[in-house]
Amino acid sequence: MTVTNVHKDPDALTMAITVELDAPVERAWQLWADPRQLERWWGPPGYPATFVDHDLTVGSRATYYMTSPEGQKHFGWWEVLAVDPPRRLEVRDGFADDTGKPNDDLPVGTMAVTLAERGDRTEMVITSHFPTLQAMEQVLAMGQEEGMIQAIGQIEGILADTPSS
Repeated sequence: MTVTNVHKDPDALTMAITVELDAPVERAWQLWADPRQLERWWGPPGYPATFVDHDLTVGSRATYYMTSPEGQKHFGWWEVLAVDPPRRLEVRDGFADDTGKPNDDLPVGTMAVTLAERGDRTEMVITSHFPTLQAMEQVLAMGQEEGMIQAIGQIEGILADTPSS
């Protein structure tokens, strides 16, 4: 697994992370569809994720938190906007308080995930769309780029641990 590109486009208000996975598309989809697998990589190392709710049907919500090494919980949520297994997932993505209620003080964006076959491998592109340049700058200053790259770095181990189906 290799992050092959990170492209930030302030004019389009996007950041796209391209990843090459040593797995077929159907196996790569399970990294998103199976909450136990998603928990193993969604948070960066040292910040494991726990998905409280996880339903990838249009209109549903996923709620989760990441636990810091000091035990502090950082909550987030997704609202599923589009799903086309095993090729595409699009969610509204936001921060939440410790009750799971959306935190209106922090930006809400969208995240689109596409999975495409590249021989016996998969190219995964995770594109974050920000509502404003200020929101993009704020979330990037909070470490989104570094955190995502570190989190994605854990996928290779998950793929090695679980057989392809």
